[in-house]
Amino acid sequence: MSTSSVDALATRLRTELGPGAVVTDEAARRTYECDGLTHYRAIPELVVLPDSAEEVQAVVRGCREYGLPFVARGSGTGLSGGALPVAGGVLIVTSRLRRILELDLRNGRAVVEPGVANLAISQAVAEAGWYYAPDPSSQLVCSIGGNVAENSGGAHCVKYGFTVHHVTGLEVCTSDGELVWLGARKSARSVGYDLVGVFVGSEGTLGIATKVAVRLLRRPEAVTTILAAFRTVADAGAATSAIIAAGLTPAAAEIMDALAIQAAEKAVNCHYPAGAGAVLIVELDGSAVEVAEEEAAVRELCAQSGSFELRVAADAAERAEIWKGRKSAFAAVGRISPQYIVQDGVIPRTALAEVLAEISALADRAGIRVANVFHAGDGNLHPLVLYDERVPGEHAAAEEVSGAILDLCVSRGGSITGEHGVGVDKAAKLPRMFTADDLDTMQLVRCAFDPAGRANPGKVFPTPRLCGEAPRHRSAGDAVEQAAQRAGIEAW
Repeated sequence: MSTSSVDALATRLRTELGPGAVVTDEAARRTYECDGLTHYRAIPELVVLPDSAEEVQAVVRGCREYGLPFVARGSGTGLSGGALPVAGGVLIVTSRLRRILELDLRNGRAVVEPGVANLAISQAVAEAGWYYAPDPSSQLVCSIGGNVAENSGGAHCVKYGFTVHHVTGLEVCTSDGELVWLGARKSARSVGYDLVGVFVGSEGTLGIATKVAVRLLRRPEAVTTILAAFRTVADAGAATSAIIAAGLTPAAAEIMDALAIQAAEKAVNCHYPAGAGAVLIVELDGSAVEVAEEEAAVRELCAQSGSFELRVAADAAERAEIWKGRKSAFAAVGRISPQYIVQDGVIPRTALAEVLAEISALADRAGIRVANVFHAGDGNLHPLVLYDERVPGEHAAAEEVSGAILDLCVSRGGSITGEHGVGVDKAAKLPRMFTADDLDTMQLVRCAFDPAGRANPGKVFPTPRLCGEAPRHRSAGDAVEQAAQRAGIEAW
């Protein structure tokens, strides 16, 4: 990757896209040196801001011709270093592609560009009584393209699932600069291999989404939001387990511990119950009769689990007040710590109390504070590991605790990520979940989409290889054949 290649591409793109779309000034390029995970930084050699799918295509084709790697970036709110630039490479920023191209309410569908903010979709269809279900905490600013890359979820994923469950089709710019459509164009389903499912959550390693077809849902007839206060996190976790065990499927079930509550109170004055060691937010939606019955059951189960105060929102304003503390939790931690690491692991719901106790023990041994905020309904933990880099050794201790939390999640049958992705932050942890043979097989998928390895190189995989290199232990064909044999499938 030579400087002359980058300069030649920049000159070409100024002609094709206009001078305002090409950023070469070093100070301006430094603006894009990291995503929401700020302790990984790299200055891109060139930043390009296309205005359409065709302009994205032009940039990618230029990268192919000059042999340059590229990274796609949306709003930059990611928390795994997935949008970290590649040194000597091109950063393709999709924030100008923010048009809602089609609203088809008869079929409950919208087609949007990748730079559209998550919440903007719901706002566009709210008056008609529809909404878009996935709701990351950063939904006001995070982009649909980024949500697709990381398969983002949000508080309501318990009942409604993740981004992949709401994307019906995608226009994708491949690493060769071709625009192809994956999945359904108009209908809700497509035939053949689920390429949409392969692409969503691939973290930009298979290409760039340039149009996204999403499923819209009707607003439910009734919504009830309940805030239950407990003396301990274990009691709040027990209440969550009891609610799920009773056969209820809440739209959301979120827990915050005392330290997270303290931060939220300082930031947004959410007025959660005094003396709470944890709060559980449960949201129920559906028909009015169904919600009324579920509310009564949740009240009883929370009381049985030790809730000492329970509030039920009377209207939309009170619902927003309850959610205010939870939605602001990540940013609010900045009020009680100058630096922090946002972690993202998954465990079985039944292991909540045990794992949280072990996280507390890890933190105590390291002399580090950990604030816990999590999607209790599906076991997706978001421990916030607090540290002060001015104190010698604290950053290293925080990194150690952060990594140990992921190891703990895997050892309990969970995962190293629920919705933030692997990126560069967790790539070294991937072998804790997958064998070398598994990783070889995953590489086959990546190589099928991006044989030259230009799309977001260096992400996800711990030891990336060029396509065509021999797997570490055996041939790719053997990997596929043995995987098929393990699944009881005859390999032809």
